[in-house]
Amino acid sequence: AAFEKGDPYALYWETPPQTASIVWETNYEWKDGAWMHDRKIKNKLSQPFSVYEVHLGSWRRSPDNPDKVLDYQQLAEDLSTYVKQMNFTHVELLPVMEHPYYGSWGYQVTGYFAPTSRFGTPQGFMKMIDQLHQDGIGVILDWVPSHFPGDGHGLVYFDGTALYEHEDLRKGFHPDWKTHIFNYGRNEVRSFLLSNACFWLHHYHADGLRVDAVASMIHLDYSRKEGEWEPNIHGGRENLEAISLLRELNTEVHKKFPDVQIIAEESTDFPKVTWPVKDGGLGFSMKWMMGWMNDTLKYFSHNPIFRKFHHNEIVFSIMYAFSENFMLPLSHDEVVHLKKSLLSKMPGDEWQQFANVRTLLAYMYTHPGTKLLFMGNEFGQLREWNHEHSIDWHLLKLAPHKGLQQLMREINILYTSELALYTRSFSSDSFEWMKVDDADNSVLIYCRKGLKKTDVILIALNLTPVPRYGYRTAVPLKGQWLEIMNTDDLHYWGSGFQTRGHVQAQQVQWDKKKYSVVIDLPPMAALIFKFDPAKRKRMVVSKKAG
Repeated sequence: AAFEKGDPYALYWETPPQTASIVWETNYEWKDGAWMHDRKIKNKLSQPFSVYEVHLGSWRRSPDNPDKVLDYQQLAEDLSTYVKQMNFTHVELLPVMEHPYYGSWGYQVTGYFAPTSRFGTPQGFMKMIDQLHQDGIGVILDWVPSHFPGDGHGLVYFDGTALYEHEDLRKGFHPDWKTHIFNYGRNEVRSFLLSNACFWLHHYHADGLRVDAVASMIHLDYSRKEGEWEPNIHGGRENLEAISLLRELNTEVHKKFPDVQIIAEESTDFPKVTWPVKDGGLGFSMKWMMGWMNDTLKYFSHNPIFRKFHHNEIVFSIMYAFSENFMLPLSHDEVVHLKKSLLSKMPGDEWQQFANVRTLLAYMYTHPGTKLLFMGNEFGQLREWNHEHSIDWHLLKLAPHKGLQQLMREINILYTSELALYTRSFSSDSFEWMKVDDADNSVLIYCRKGLKKTDVILIALNLTPVPRYGYRTAVPLKGQWLEIMNTDDLHYWGSGFQTRGHVQAQQVQWDKKKYSVVIDLPPMAALIFKFDPAKRKRMVVSKKAG
């Protein structure tokens, strides 16, 4: 029998629904030398990571024809300009590797070595990454070693037998996604995947990979009932071959590309995902903090009147925040499948919904861990994300959306300029509660700390729309505390509640601390202060034109 197969190593494919692989030269003259040289500093885990998650086919469409996607060339200019203007540090692209089904968002790959031809040529994609790098923006690629689809021209039954996939369906077929699972115990398959990861880092200058669906790789019983899976040689549920592949991946990549980060999307409490391989870990740089995302979105969906009964949902994450190197995601997964947009998840009228999102973003960006935000969340996209349409840029003509976008830009400036917020993202020394148990008022107060004793940021969250006047809180240092952000500012479409601007710590013992301050808390808002030994009068986050 004849098999109409594409080349698994093809560098370019016909645009789907066509299925042929194309012989292609990938010569390109890179101009990102300065970025690649500085990357060993800029891409370190002690640097800020504010990642803008993007699906290239629906970030923006042609202004003349909403059905027409932008090509890599247009995206290079538009996306880079926007991300730079918004002060994000990185973009993370939903999988660009060639995939037949557009509705899979790229997660069902047939051409592992080719960027999709829907948006242009391999050189077009290189130009896009080059442009982002020249503008000082890192690029993380979503990578899918967990499974592949059953399309006839792809990897499935490549020579008429299970070649890339495991022949035992208990280990080789994914019941949820109806896709095929790589045979991680086979050297040729391991080599295919390892060389593929290195290919994107080497040929396309990617600064990181986000490894999709790690939980499904490392658990033999993932989405399987009793009797549908076979224990490993020790009688356990871990997929030992997949675990050893991931360890090898991280070891190899960190050796060859020491300034690149590999991020795990791992949704269980599997231990030591971001611990070094030599210490029994999987060796990833960072792991998505799914528990934080679930608890936080659950908490914010409650009517503020009832939040006092759910206080644990907002404080629990700190109990395990330093067990791994966590990245806080508000990702594409949370704004699809009838889960509603981020803004629409919030309770109350329009003003309250926007105030909630502003407070949530300030909380996220001052919570320990690096950050990831899906496109549209930064300006209050109303509809759920739909891969067939652009996100709704026209909303920026409306004041509340414009105000939210302005806040996001300034939160990014704050996060990337305050050492206390990023230099020790994964260290418990960087965080201290000042007020953790005021469930009745739904107020939370905490500090983030840099390496210097005086490098301290104080964050006060008022999670109801009731202003709190004369609220006393402990602080770690005596002296002046200067307000550097108020998410209720008129500038962000807040209510413009008058705060005190700067406050002096007094030697009044409070919550077992020696010093305390009195502040006025705006309704449904975050107030952020910086310890100010120099006693400046007012310090405002720079208002960059937008």
